[in-house]
Amino acid sequence: MNLNRRHFLGAGALAVPVLAGGSAVAGAQPEPQAQAHPGRVLTGAEQLAAQGWRSFTGRKLGVLSNPTGVLLNGDHIVDSMVAAGVRPVAAFGPEHGFRGSAQAGGSEGDYTDPRTGVPVYDAYGADATKLASLFTKAGVDTVVFDIADVGARFYTYIWSLYTAMVAAAQVKAAFVVLDRPNPIGGRAAGPLLDPKFSSGIGKKPIVQQHGMTVGELARFFAEEFLPGEGVKLERLEVVQVRGWQRDTLFAQTGLNWVLPSPNMPTPDTALVYPGTGMFEGTVFSEGRGTTRPFEIIGAPGLDWRWREKLEDLALPGARFREIYFVPTFSKFVNQTCGGVQVSVEDPRAFDAIRTAVAMLVTAKALHPDVFAWRPDNYVDKLSGSSRLRAMVDAGAGVDEVTGAWRTELAEFDRKRRRHLLYR
Repeated sequence: MNLNRRHFLGAGALAVPVLAGGSAVAGAQPEPQAQAHPGRVLTGAEQLAAQGWRSFTGRKLGVLSNPTGVLLNGDHIVDSMVAAGVRPVAAFGPEHGFRGSAQAGGSEGDYTDPRTGVPVYDAYGADATKLASLFTKAGVDTVVFDIADVGARFYTYIWSLYTAMVAAAQVKAAFVVLDRPNPIGGRAAGPLLDPKFSSGIGKKPIVQQHGMTVGELARFFAEEFLPGEGVKLERLEVVQVRGWQRDTLFAQTGLNWVLPSPNMPTPDTALVYPGTGMFEGTVFSEGRGTTRPFEIIGAPGLDWRWREKLEDLALPGARFREIYFVPTFSKFVNQTCGGVQVSVEDPRAFDAIRTAVAMLVTAKALHPDVFAWRPDNYVDKLSGSSRLRAMVDAGAGVDEVTGAWRTELAEFDRKRRRHLLYR
């Protein structure tokens, strides 16, 4: 296989030779390469599509993807493969489904894709054993992953990636990640998951804002976690993004935003989500049922004091607007809620998790009669342990709460460095 800017992890120690294009076969003609426009990055998928997907010829592909697995011309990668004569034996849909029609916590089930005739299997909620059986049933020898992540530990697509890697190792299938940019950049932040709080929104100990692309995460998972599962991938290949650097945010990539899930409508949503996603663990509305989920936060009975207190804190890069809203679904349907809308004025200075901690601390202090955690303590799964909830309940301040994970964050940041692909 001859992929532009590919990285390989074989059965031995971690080794990452870089192929800078051209042909790996003597005497062969160079394959056409996708050309980047000024200010636009090229995803892994874009580069292989420019080659007519020839590197996959003769492979029995199982494609784990969703609507974000899209090319610049708007074609989905599976549609593009089929049109090029490279037909996957199966597609697999994560949360929200392969074509993306399901709401949060849902999927599309098993069906035959009407456009391509490719069988689609529901991978959401499947453990590695079940997914391995689906790979075997479909006859997959190469798993291709192409899903855009948003950079938060509790966004489920990265755990679909992890489960698929374990399943691929079990059936001795090759694994290929078509990499895409992390839309919120490459900075790691927040607390590390305590393994005792492992769940579908955080299976392994990474920090809340991991700061990696899915290709980098795959490399991290393969070396740090797969050995603990008693498995090893036969082959891991990452088709690297061209033109992306760690400090590049989505607005600078020249790519088109495709909703990775129904409640992630804009790149602005992704910027705040690693922090305000924690409000799913409270009785407050996290803005589902509005046009700006995770930017709009509130509940019945809240007033202007919350916004005034947050503005007084002068949180870097953040502004707050007093807002009143009526959710159309999820929490407080058809009820008037008061609260705030979070705006990111300076993405470089903005810290989503610190901002959300400030929101939690001030909401509890100003509105103790309204603020509460969800009775199932779901916030513990979101934040990775019971520590955040316990500290907020004990009256700890923002600096004390965020300082509690400084050492573990630094250690995670050190550990991930050798798995990074981008500067």
